[in-house]
Amino acid sequence: MKNPFQTGDVKTFSYVVTKEDTAKFDSGEVHAVYSTFALCRDAEWSGRLFVLEMKEDGEEGIGSGITVKHLSPALIGQEVIFTATLTAVNGNEVVTDYVARVNDRVIAEGTQWQKIVNREKLNRMFESLR
Repeated sequence: MKNPFQTGDVKTFSYVVTKEDTAKFDSGEVHAVYSTFALCRDAEWSGRLFVLEMKEDGEEGIGSGITVKHLSPALIGQEVIFTATLTAVNGNEVVTDYVARVNDRVIAEGTQWQKIVNREKLNRMFESLR
């Protein structure tokens, strides 16, 4: 694992909400807005942007935690801008805080954790769970 970053460094990406991102379960659609679970997926990606530049050959990142405070809805077709700020690197653990916005409106915020681990070791652990 390499670390070309400093605490406070920022990564951003944008995501346009689609119909597939809405809040729905086996019982049907709940709301035609960006679901918390889709938002969580994209928040994890915002932190992975750091991991992609930190992992070395033979390593992979794996999510180890996330918090989501979902503050406001985003509608289908709206662009959500995620800003992830590196807050800590604790050994092989990468910690970022993120904020998701539609224009100037904060729709969510939280923290996410990922660990960078040996890919073969990770695959053996997955295999042991079968």
